[in-house]
Amino acid sequence: MASEKVLKLVEDVKTLTVLELSELVKTLEEEFGVSAAAPVAVAAPVAGAAAPVEVEQTEFDVVLTDFGQTKMNVIKLAKEITGLNLKEAKELVEAAPKAVIKSAVSRADADALKARFEEAGAKVEIK
Repeated sequence: MASEKVLKLVEDVKTLTVLELSELVKTLEEEFGVSAAAPVAVAAPVAGAAAPVEVEQTEFDVVLTDFGQTKMNVIKLAKEITGLNLKEAKELVEAAPKAVIKSAVSRADADALKARFEEAGAKVEIK
């Protein structure tokens, strides 16, 4: 538990305006020769230290990389999945290897779409 002196100081700081708080920070930095800015450089991890936590990707893009030998089947499937008309679906399929079939879908949906396109003879990546 913090001392009464520290608690009173915290209560006083709570009453300051943003401008006054900024002025306080600058004054403390000058008085004590410190900086309130977050450090930019990070020290190398020590052997045995915990690895940084990686953020798990939750949204994926299904990208057609090759329509294969059965182009018409892939166009029909693209039309069905995307809701595009036949001409738009054909243009999408022919845009492979950079044709994004669906964006920002869950991993399960992306895997299901990939399986359906591979059944139709296409090659698909999940990014």
